[in-house]
Amino acid sequence: MQQYQQEVAAFLQDWVETKENNKQGFERFYKQLQDKEKGSVEFHPRPGVTYSLRGMTAGKEAPVLYVMVDVIEDEPRWLSVCFYGAMITDPEEKGAFVPGGLLGEDAICFDLEEYNQLEYAYVEARIEEAYASAVNQ
Repeated sequence: MQQYQQEVAAFLQDWVETKENNKQGFERFYKQLQDKEKGSVEFHPRPGVTYSLRGMTAGKEAPVLYVMVDVIEDEPRWLSVCFYGAMITDPEEKGAFVPGGLLGEDAICFDLEEYNQLEYAYVEARIEEAYASAVNQ
């Protein structure tokens, strides 16, 4: 088991699910990122602030970040899923444009305060779109 997998497993073990079911949503996105043939996952815990999954692909010169899934430390915890603005479309305009919001570059972010099947499916489609964009870079 890779280091990040052990860290994510420990994080999930300590996360007590609430009625919003955001732990379930995080696990759903985590599985989606792990299933990417040309992808990799990084986990960046910042206890008390955020716990961040980063979906990456191998780029020609350096790894390409295509999505960041953040668990926001709040009561209850909620998720923010961000993409570089140029990597996705947002046909239903559900995301928020955040200038400099993803590692200093313009982003589109989706704040998910509770588990909703339709909202998660919409964001999953954006993950697939960003992944395809990253693989083709």
